[in-house]
Amino acid sequence: MNSEQLLDFALDKVDDMKARDVVKLDVRGVSSVTDYLVICSGNSKRHVQSIAEHVAKEARHAGEEPLGQEGQDVGEWVLVDLGDVVVHVMQDQTRSLYDLEKLWG
Repeated sequence: MNSEQLLDFALDKVDDMKARDVVKLDVRGVSSVTDYLVICSGNSKRHVQSIAEHVAKEARHAGEEPLGQEGQDVGEWVLVDLGDVVVHVMQDQTRSLYDLEKLWG
């Protein structure tokens, strides 16, 4: 998948799991690491973990092996690195604290 297709894929997968407040950021002009960030919220530790696991699992099924996954055991903030797209799934308090939209937007 190209980066736009991967972005659409990630957005679709977080929507499958009812992620809230989904934001996509184009960071191609600011980051050499990735093209897009997807930032979303889950209602609880378990919800955050489930959203991230679903994205990673479905990516594998689509032939896009995640480059990494961090924070799965804690569940406050889980990052799924799909290469051209990095998905951040957070609980509300963590999302407010780090405010990635302001940092990267």
